[in-house]
Formats: sequence, C-alpha cells, structure tokens
Amino acid sequence: MMPRASVAAITTAITVENKPQESWYAMRALAGGTLEIMMYDEIGAWGITAKQFVLDLLAAGDVSQINVRIHSPGGDVFEGMAIYNALKGHPAYVSVYIDGLAASMASVVAMAGDRVYIPANAMMMIHKPWGVQGGDAEAMRQYAALLDKVESNLVQAYVGKTGKTPEEIHALLSAETWMEGGEAVAAGFADELIEPLKVAASLTSKRMQEFTNMPPEAALQTLMNPRGNAPAQSAPVAPVAAPVNTLTVEQIRAQVVAEDGVRRTEITAAFGGFAASQTELLNACITDMNCSVAVAREKLLAKLGEGATASTVAAPGQHPGHISNGNLVGDSVRSSLMARVGHAEIEASNGFNNMSLRELARASLTERGILVATLAPMQMVGMAFTHTSSDFGQILLDIAGKSVLLGWEESDETFQKWTRKGRLSDFKTVARVGLGEFPSLREVRPGAEYKHITLGDRGERIQLATYGELFGINRQAIINDDLSLLSDIPYKMGQAARATIGDLVYAILTSPPKLSDDKLLFDASRKNLGTGAGSALSVEALSAGKTAMALQKVDVKGGKPRTLNIRPAFVLTPIALEDKARQIITSESMPGTTSNAGIANPIRNFAEVIGEPRLDDNSPDQWYLAAKQGSDTIEVAYLDGIETPYVEQTEGFTSDGVMTKVRIDAGVAPLDYRGLYKSNGK
Repeated sequence: MMPRASVAAITTAITVENKPQESWYAMRALAGGTLEIMMYDEIGAWGITAKQFVLDLLAAGDVSQINVRIHSPGGDVFEGMAIYNALKGHPAYVSVYIDGLAASMASVVAMAGDRVYIPANAMMMIHKPWGVQGGDAEAMRQYAALLDKVESNLVQAYVGKTGKTPEEIHALLSAETWMEGGEAVAAGFADELIEPLKVAASLTSKRMQEFTNMPPEAALQTLMNPRGNAPAQSAPVAPVAAPVNTLTVEQIRAQVVAEDGVRRTEITAAFGGFAASQTELLNACITDMNCSVAVAREKLLAKLGEGATASTVAAPGQHPGHISNGNLVGDSVRSSLMARVGHAEIEASNGFNNMSLRELARASLTERGILVATLAPMQMVGMAFTHTSSDFGQILLDIAGKSVLLGWEESDETFQKWTRKGRLSDFKTVARVGLGEFPSLREVRPGAEYKHITLGDRGERIQLATYGELFGINRQAIINDDLSLLSDIPYKMGQAARATIGDLVYAILTSPPKLSDDKLLFDASRKNLGTGAGSALSVEALSAGKTAMALQKVDVKGGKPRTLNIRPAFVLTPIALEDKARQIITSESMPGTTSNAGIANPIRNFAEVIGEPRLDDNSPDQWYLAAKQGSDTIEVAYLDGIETPYVEQTEGFTSDGVMTKVRIDAGVAPLDYRGLYKSNGK
C-alpha cells in the first residue's frame, strides 16, 4: 500500500487553470523520480493520439513512480487500449487517482494502476463497446464480430484488476454500470476510498450524451460543472432527450470539419520553411480534401526537384541548392547552425538561415506537426530537447563535438612533433622494451643451435589515465541565443584536451621521474646530462650532447655491448633560447667573432629547433636533445590508438538540455634514457 502522505499530496484542487490545455493529457516531472499524468478530457481529442502519449511517456526517462489522475468520459477504444498497455507494461509503480469521472475507456486505463484511489464523490462507469457501421449484411456481421473482440479485451483488463469472472464483467458491461467511489472499491475496480476533492475541472465532451444508463443529472452535477467552476447565474437546463446510437447530420459534419482541420494543419507543417515560396502548391493541397499529408509531401518534393539534373555543377550564377539526406527539417536546422558558428558556408536555398536558437528549436517541433502554440518558451525548448520526433538536441551535440575536434586539431602544441605515439588496449600497466635491452647478435656456428636472448626486467612502465571535463547546453542558453556554447567553449575544451597531454610530456623533462633502475631519467652516470659552464647553449655544448647520444651503449648481460649511434633530431629549448639555437644551427660558418668567418659550422642543420614555453616556466637556460620521432624517448599512448578526444553526450529529461563530456584516455611515460639528453645551461 502506498503511504497515506502520497495520497494527500496528490489530491490537490484541480481547476480550469491547471487542467491540460488543448490536449486530453499533460505530463510533468515531480521530485524523487515521479511523473504525474493528468488525463482530463476525451481520449483521442484535439487530434492527439495515443502514439504521442506513449512517446512522451518514453521521453520522461527512468522514473520509479507514475501518478495518473483521471477525469474523463472515455474516448477511442483502440487509443485507450494502447495507453492501458503502455502503463501496464511500464516498470514504474503506477498509482491511479479518479479525480472526478472515469467512464468508458477511461475506466479501462484506470485498471493499469498498481493501486487505484477514488474519492467518495467520484464515479466510475463501464459499458459494452459500441459504434456505427454502414454497409451490407456481411459488413455488419464483421463489425459485430470486431465489437465482440474489443469487448473481450476490455473484459480481460477488468478481470485482471477486480478478480471477478468474465461472466460477471460481461453482465456489468451489458447493464452500463455506474459506481460511486465506495461502490467501485467494494466491487474491486478501485483499491482505496479517499477524501473527496473540493474542486474538479468541468467536462465539456459530448460523449456524455452517448451513455444510456447515466444516473440523474443532479448526481453528476459536480462532475460536469462543479460549484467551483460554475457561473454566478445559470439558466435552467432543458431536459436532455434520450440519446440514440447514431450520429446526426450536424455531428457528422462537425466530425468531417474537425478531421479536415487536422489534415490542413499537418500539411502546412509538412511544407515548413517552403510554405512562403510554394504558396500556390500549398493552397492546392489544402483545398483538395482527397490530398493526404503523404501526398502533399510527395508533391512538394516533386516541385522542388523540377529542373534538377544529376550534375553537381551549378549553372553560372546559380546556387547548387540545399543538399539533404532526406531529413529535410533536421538537415536545414543543422546547416543553419553550422553556418552561424562558422563551420560551413551559408546555403542560400536554406529556409532556416539566420534563425535564432529559439526559432530553430520551435521549427524542429512545428515542422514535424507537433503543436507548441500553448507552450511557454522554456517548455517549448525543453520539448525540443526531449521529444522523440525532434533531433534538435542531437544536432546541437554534433556541432559542439565538431568544435571540440577543431580545437584539438588547431591547438598550438609541440609534443606531437618529437614524441613516440603508442597504443594501449586497456588500463593495465604495461612494460615497454627499451633501447638497451638487446645486445649484439651472437655468432651461430654451422650445426649449432640458436640461443634464446634473455630480456631484463627493467622495461619502463606505462599506463593509461582518463582526463576530461563537462559542459552543458541548457534551455537558458537557447532562449538567450548563446552560440558560444556551440563554438567557443567546446573549441577551447578541445585545445585544453591536447594541452593536457603537452603538460604531461614536458613535466617529464622538467621534473624527471626515476626509471625502473631507481635512477633519475637524467643522471651524470647515464652520460645524458650536461652540467657546468660548458653546458650553456653553444656549438660546443650542442656538439658534446650530440656525441654523448651517439656513444650510448647497451648495458645488458648475455652478449657483447654495442654502440647505439643515436643521432639527435630535435633541440628542445625554452622560448628564451629558441632564436639563439636557430642562429647557431642554421649558420653556415661558426657563430662568434669575425675570426671564425669561412670556418664551416660542424653542426649546421643537424637538428630541428622546437621552442616550448613550458620549459621557460622551469628554467630559461636548460635545453634538451631528442632522437628522431618514433625512437625510444617519451611515449604518448592512446586507448586503442585513438588520439582525438572522445566527445560523449547525453540529452533529455534529467539534464534539462544536453551535456557534453570531453575526455581523453592517454598514458605518457619515458621509454629509455638513451634517446634523450639534458643540458643545465650553466
């Protein structure tokens, strides 16, 4: 049983002001993973189908409690069964509250509740399904058989809730049974009788006239027009004639007009941004009552394609046209936004050009026939994010993701020019084999066996780590037309992602770690560290570092050590030394006094100079040599070799917009000391 407090919380006054407007249902999220659904009119009215109800229910996301409030005379039997099945199959706990009347199909929907609450002054009604059919005797028999099948479905829903036998339910349906709150609980159609509601919104549906066994009008007065909603003075109500089970000419005419109004609205929505340029075709489709929405779309596409050829080359002075993959609305919205943020050129044929974010959000709904006229701007934008027929949120995510990757690619980083790029398949620690692990190969005499080489256990370790941040595109940003959340912010996050890797790489040079032999990466005993006055940047100091790298040897047991002859390919300097290093290395003759004129520079162009400002933060005097790219210097490994940031995104009910997570999975570690040389510069 649900706590009593939850019942008290739900039985608040229902008035004309807070009942669903221009729809027979409304949904809203409450605290604690609860969704409230109000069904306050004829099911299927306003041209809104159960399909839209189910889509909105799915868009609500992961909820644990659904409160359904019903005040309805019923409606279309198939629409009602679809709603019943959607609620019955939902994993959430469903509580149903009969706020006034649950008649006909509305009572079937109520049976989907895990627990049904009904006030003493509310009513429930069940009856046999009925309808009108024209045609010959065979058509009438087929329709009667259909009504019997429909009744069987209704009986199953009532039996499942009440525990009564199918025969008992059939008898109640035949009698068109009306039940007050207490009677409904006693018969098993409701579970708990609760306090009466003080106010309920009035019902205006003409479907009430179809019921043949309705209690006296006075008994339903509070349901049809409660005192809280009644006018100050009301004229006496004339007796209502006994209803008949056929539609009058006026009712048929009204039904046809209503259906045609829906058709006209959907055709206009299908034309979207082309309504202004294709007015004649639009009017022709609207006035032709035999023209369906699908036919109107085909006519529009045919009109737009008139004069088109297979060639992709535009005629002189003519724009080639807006290219689409078939999703006309989505592609137009995407192209408009891509142009506004600078990722693409403006396409002159795009009817959505220069629209604000709010206008594009609205178009993403209305151009697909979704009515938003009664919604406040914040509600409309929220629906553009969450409605399953709208791809507005995904379009924003795609554009923001493109900005992230653009920022990554255009970032001014230097580490990728000289480091070794690696690949790791998981986040386990991996040992790499360095330069010093292999001695010279041993001679194999004729007929002798090859011997296995023994690798040491000093391979340097590398492991992946994850780095990332979040940013959101919410409804306020759309209302304010803030394009920075699609361009500047994600662009800078892309730059920051690559800069993070750069920070890790240069931190190894400026704060060298210990390697597996428990010595620092740069150490005098390794012959890769220059110190003293002679280490200042000069031809002599560079030549000394170049010589030290070339003379590095393997140092493992089990074979003859060999000289590695490593040649430096890069000179890494702080910005303070960059120009001086270029001058030294590119000079044809020995830099210095005029006495050196004509003497060839022995290290001319021996390496590429890379200036890095992170090195200035540590020391303006220290500089480094690195072997060619791909050598065992510093490895930058990426998960599965993907060296661009992941852009993971979510949209919908819980995020009030879209959230973007920019992350990079990377590992940075030194591989071997022999491929690097450091000079203290003083």
